[in-house]
Amino acid sequence: MANPINVNAVTTVPVITNATLTNSVNPETIASLPQAVSNNSVALVHSDDQSYLLSFMGIGQGKTNKDVHNRAWALLLSSERPQWESIAAVPHVAPLAGRLASIAIGINDKAYIFGGYTVAENHDEISTVDNYQYTVKTNQYQRIADMPVAVDDTSAAAYQHRYIYLFGGWHNDGNVNLVQVYDIQTNTWAQASPIPAPAVFGQSVGMVDNQLVLCDGVKVQANINARRSYQASPVCLYGEINPDNHLRIDWQLLPHYSVANDTKTSQFQTTESIDNQSSTNTAGSNTLTTATAHYRMAATGVKTTTGGQIIFLGGSDNPYNYSGMGYNGRPSEPNSYGFRFDLATKQWLTPFELSQPSMDHRSAVCWQNHLLRVGGMLEHQHVSQQVLTTPLNADQSCTQ
Repeated sequence: MANPINVNAVTTVPVITNATLTNSVNPETIASLPQAVSNNSVALVHSDDQSYLLSFMGIGQGKTNKDVHNRAWALLLSSERPQWESIAAVPHVAPLAGRLASIAIGINDKAYIFGGYTVAENHDEISTVDNYQYTVKTNQYQRIADMPVAVDDTSAAAYQHRYIYLFGGWHNDGNVNLVQVYDIQTNTWAQASPIPAPAVFGQSVGMVDNQLVLCDGVKVQANINARRSYQASPVCLYGEINPDNHLRIDWQLLPHYSVANDTKTSQFQTTESIDNQSSTNTAGSNTLTTATAHYRMAATGVKTTTGGQIIFLGGSDNPYNYSGMGYNGRPSEPNSYGFRFDLATKQWLTPFELSQPSMDHRSAVCWQNHLLRVGGMLEHQHVSQQVLTTPLNADQSCTQ
């Protein structure tokens, strides 16, 4: 493993200019990003009793390889009239600076940024090995240990404010079913129980305490006398981390949210061609029903009065490349619904409609009992600079 290396892209510029502090901004009126960006990694960190929303890297409005960048921004949420400000660009060891499909997660006052991929002029895509710890107070990055297997389009969750789990993802030329675990205290990696389902990229995950739900993604499909293709994988798994061994995960297959309650989700079952669907038996029934996956949903876990829920927002039922054009040649559009799995009852709840559909997210952030989607794509593959907000219900609250 590499020893930590200080990477000070900017050493004399403070992360955020001094601002008049108040209780905080209204979560429903958060300022838009300085630029439209999609497939960006986002994190929420807390430093000196202040909260910062961070966005790292991604792709701009043109949606070409030239629009992939390593720019980063921070929003001091506790200022009176918060505005996004540029922070130090994310360092890189690859020849190309910009990255897509990285993942970030905040723990206390640090953001941890993992993986991603570069896009060359000839459209070659290379998974990057370097990872960084970002300190908002000093506006500095520190390189941390490389992943054992470099992945992009992975999903991440944190446990015990120490361990960061990366679930699956894409490695250069194919998917992996690995669960790679980074220890922020020792700067080391370990392997947890692998995912017992088809290896995918672009999946989504949420966690509350030691319970998690992992859903969907895109698998590689081998074809007879033809090139391989990419196919949506409508699979949801429940995982429970062993309290005595953080590398042991007890995995169980869940009914898919799109068919768990037929009377509420029939609209999701007949909208796409067979290459984006899978057949499954609904729980307690022998009726064959079609499940529909959603690619790159925004997801996170929230607390409830009875335990917790995992919430998935948006995504697209037509998997696509970085331009938003589907692998099947059709333009992709965002899903307008959210899905909730209740950890106490182990059941999917009724889907709820989003005021603004969106897709192409790495994760969702929960702040002041609102779910935040930072950037992403809206209808017609429009790259967004908005911060979309979804209020929680009265019995829900953020885990941070």
